[in-house]
Amino acid sequence: MATDLQMSPQLEQIHGEIRDNFRALSNGFQKLDKIKDSNRQTKQLEELTGRMRECKRLIKEMDREIKDEEARNPPEVNKQLNDEKQSMIKELNSYVALRKTYMNSLGNKKVELFDMGAGVSEPTADENVQVASSMSNQELIDAGKKTMDETDQAIKRSQMVVEQTIEVGTQTATTLKGQTDQMGRIVNELDTIQFSIKKASQLVKEIGRQVATDKCIMLFLFLIVCGVIAIIVVKVVNPNNKDIRDIPGLAPPAPARRLLSLQAPEHF
Repeated sequence: MATDLQMSPQLEQIHGEIRDNFRALSNGFQKLDKIKDSNRQTKQLEELTGRMRECKRLIKEMDREIKDEEARNPPEVNKQLNDEKQSMIKELNSYVALRKTYMNSLGNKKVELFDMGAGVSEPTADENVQVASSMSNQELIDAGKKTMDETDQAIKRSQMVVEQTIEVGTQTATTLKGQTDQMGRIVNELDTIQFSIKKASQLVKEIGRQVATDKCIMLFLFLIVCGVIAIIVVKVVNPNNKDIRDIPGLAPPAPARRLLSLQAPEHF
């Protein structure tokens, strides 16, 4: 099956687009059998021709990608990719032959024939290409089952891509939530640090004012002590200094006064 091939993402995308166009071509030719008006058949054939041109372009692009990756892939992978490419060329040639059959049946010779060019040859007897008009009912059923299997595989690939996308999105959301919580904690810590800095600044100012007040008090006491010492020194040096006497507590003691007692005269 094509899904067992080891393809790069680019090759897988091209391969899926080719398969989508093949399914559209198959459905288009089935609808063509139900159309009775020749003009509508001609228009339908022109739309299918555009699909085939797109398939031709994609197959050429796929061939270029295979050649670019040939040096990086093992030989068995390159063989599988080339076999898949040849299978697609054969399938496209079968649609080309089917288109010519419908055009001949319509008798429309003026419509330009679809030219596949290099890389996609016209169907030959060796390739044993079967056109839809010559297929039996069982062969058509088998082809339909194959198309359904390929559709199921494409859906599974899409589901895998969606699941991977959801997983990546979940991981990204978890990471973003963790980073958001971490940023919130950092903001709270910064607020706490700012508040602590403000409190520390206020405390330093209060300590500074208290220290200044204590220094003033100590200076005042120092001056008082110095004054007292100076007075004591002056008193010791010059005890008769009247100015010193006038200072309470430093004046010399008053001389003791003798109290004269009045005694009555003795009578002899």
